[in-house]
Amino acid sequence: MPDSHTTTHTHDTYQRLITLLDTSSVAYELIDHEPEGTTEAVSALRGHPTSEAAKCIVLRVKVDRRTTRHVLAVVPGDRRVDLDAVRALYAARYAGFSDAATAERLARAVPGTVLPFSFDPDLELVADPDVVAQPRLYFNAARLDRSLVISGEDYARVAEPRVERIASREGSALPPGPAH
Repeated sequence: MPDSHTTTHTHDTYQRLITLLDTSSVAYELIDHEPEGTTEAVSALRGHPTSEAAKCIVLRVKVDRRTTRHVLAVVPGDRRVDLDAVRALYAARYAGFSDAATAERLARAVPGTVLPFSFDPDLELVADPDVVAQPRLYFNAARLDRSLVISGEDYARVAEPRVERIASREGSALPPGPAH
């Protein structure tokens, strides 16, 4: 059972997203469904291919001994983050998955509900070009029981991600697990 802080945190993130979309005049659709956080399962519940889902993963990037950056990587749901591409993008020594507590704090959401938006200045947003090219982009809306769909074009306009090739090539999907 989530504690009240986590529940409040999630509610605030959801409200911030809806307010941002409303004030940005973005057409979006809300989809209520059974609570689910894995990309494959929630895509099935929503009735679309996993390639149309935004898989959002918080990464820790060690640029050098003293500099660590946190990156919210957004890739199509049927792909995995190419950690070597992220490492090269930042000319870093290391790129890997963030620990759960840091990811939750920076993304302001629990694993499985992380938005493809960053509301924290310490979390840099990078999206693969195949994400912003989607006519319909689906993602959990900071909740396990509600998703949102917007166009990739509107997503790029409002979220303003750095758009770089960070997804692995077709056919190398992540094993089943939580969509951060």
